[in-house]
Amino acid sequence: MNIQTPSGDASRPVSDQVAFDRRELSVILSLYGRMVAAGEWRDYGISNLRDLAVFSVFRRTAEHPLYRIEKRPKLRDRQGQYAVVAMDGQILKRGGDLKAVLRVLERKLIRAVK
Repeated sequence: MNIQTPSGDASRPVSDQVAFDRRELSVILSLYGRMVAAGEWRDYGISNLRDLAVFSVFRRTAEHPLYRIEKRPKLRDRQGQYAVVAMDGQILKRGGDLKAVLRVLERKLIRAVK
């Protein structure tokens, strides 16, 4: 049985894509909402690819993402499946616990509010 992707493409089953689950999105969107309220972030994008899922945050829509929150399940047993990547490609934090990895951005929120 071939399950169609949300875009209607029946050539590739949904199971071939990595995606954030509801719990993960809840944690990410909670941080996103606080950063929007602080005036730091204004837009986001989500990409579900074969090997990774990416939540990108933007200061303005037409720019490159300020940060990418990545989920790479293949790295679960090694470095941890979650990572926060800066605009220049530098990995700011990597680990197996999403909340712990996102703390690197929480510190930026605290500085922005002060």
